[in-house]
Amino acid sequence: MQFEPAANDSADVRAALSRLRRATGLPVAFGGLLAGTGRYRINELAGTETTVLHGLDIAQGNGLGGKAATLCRPLAVTDYGASSVISHEYDAAVAAEGLRSVLAVPVIVRRRVRGVLYGALRRPVRLGDRPLSAAVEAARELEQALVLQDEAARLLAEALPPAAGARKAPPGPGAGAGDPARWEEVREAHGELRALAQRVGDPVLRRELLAACGRLAAASSRRGGGGGADGAEGGTGSACAAGVDPGLSPREVDVLACVASGATNAVVAERLGLRPETVKSYLRSCMRKLGAHTRLQAVVAARRVGVLP
Repeated sequence: MQFEPAANDSADVRAALSRLRRATGLPVAFGGLLAGTGRYRINELAGTETTVLHGLDIAQGNGLGGKAATLCRPLAVTDYGASSVISHEYDAAVAAEGLRSVLAVPVIVRRRVRGVLYGALRRPVRLGDRPLSAAVEAARELEQALVLQDEAARLLAEALPPAAGARKAPPGPGAGAGDPARWEEVREAHGELRALAQRVGDPVLRRELLAACGRLAAASSRRGGGGGADGAEGGTGSACAAGVDPGLSPREVDVLACVASGATNAVVAERLGLRPETVKSYLRSCMRKLGAHTRLQAVVAARRVGVLP
């Protein structure tokens, strides 16, 4: 699976603009993310009357948004076209949309500006601290969504190559797709991916993450992944045969994936936002469906049928 962060960014930016409009009371919002070195492309509009701003590339340092990105702080002007504190490369587009008062907030992830959000009015009004603070909060939520996407990309990059039989040579002897230690890393990444998927707001990205988890589990099953690193997990007494769908719910798989990584019920509950009692209930259901009597047997049975890697 090709993971393309840009394909998932639009939903997060749209959600941030919706929050910005709702929290600030500003009728117009627009923004976008990094589109190359030192430039940000406006690719999402909300409340606009034209599409003149769509696709506009904002160079770092230019206009209100470019200056906000350079200074790494929110800025506002009462009358965009008449302001003496910004440059005016984008006046024609702003005037065509009829905007006067405008604020801009940089989106900063790990000390790097990844985008800019704007809010605007069609009349010249001084924008005080309240709308600026609300816009900053909307940007912070977008930043958290981008952090999740970055983490998802990292986990996928780590986990998928050995499962997919990457053509790149392994870094050293015994480190290829058949290496038990490497597969334990894949299993850990699988659990992290499933937990991460529950925190991702974008449904497209969530589906991609869960699809990746399915590929990892299927690859392990093809590899004969019912046993552990040393093959000592066989003969656990599970009644669930290989290739038989045990009918586990997505949440039950989430719980088992965490348990497989060695997490206690309390840790599983924290990762998945559940109560410890709910985790116990899911585990009991998993064991019943898998014909297992212990947590370990449930994990091994889930691996045997291709639910877990």
